[in-house]
Amino acid sequence: MKVTYDASVDVLRILFNDAPIAESDEDKPGVILDYAEDGSIIGMEILDASKHMSNPNGVEYTVVGMKSA
Repeated sequence: MKVTYDASVDVLRILFNDAPIAESDEDKPGVILDYAEDGSIIGMEILDASKHMSNPNGVEYTVVGMKSA
């Protein structure tokens, strides 16, 4: 997973994998979901991110409830 924030356009982008984007839809105003050819979600963008987040320049990542193999 890769998270980027571009302050010049105020967009937060989360990529779940590196698959090519086949389609993008603005599911809700300001939230764009990116889909692979098979229909799986591979990423999302949050437009005007600074209006929706207290600190778009910082990301906290926590793993909870590890799955056993």
